[in-house]
Amino acid sequence: HVQLVESGGASPPSGGFLNPSCEPTKNTASPAPMPCFRQVPGNEREGIAAIGWGGRTFYADAVKDRFTISVDTANDTGYLQMNDLRPEDTAMYYCAAGAKARAHYALRRTEYNYWGQGTQVTVS
Repeated sequence: HVQLVESGGASPPSGGFLNPSCEPTKNTASPAPMPCFRQVPGNEREGIAAIGWGGRTFYADAVKDRFTISVDTANDTGYLQMNDLRPEDTAMYYCAAGAKARAHYALRRTEYNYWGQGTQVTVS
């Protein structure tokens, strides 16, 4: 059973930055794709960034050129560098894992079957 722990959520001002992380604590296949999703109440969970499949990265248009996803291969911890934050970035942010996730569907929620507990980002 895969366990993922997100941390680093906060309440930065508009134009600010954050670098939340996702640490696999148990039973992950290494290397494995590392996606990031976000969700606001009443909306579906949306994929915003992913890394894997030989170092490929994928971004949703809403965060492209502002967010950068990376992985520390020493411990498989993922990071999401979030720059130029906007109020519309306010959400609960989640990482996920799925051994059979396909690059073509990197930002699709249904590709992943293990989820972290989420970390809240609130941009004022």
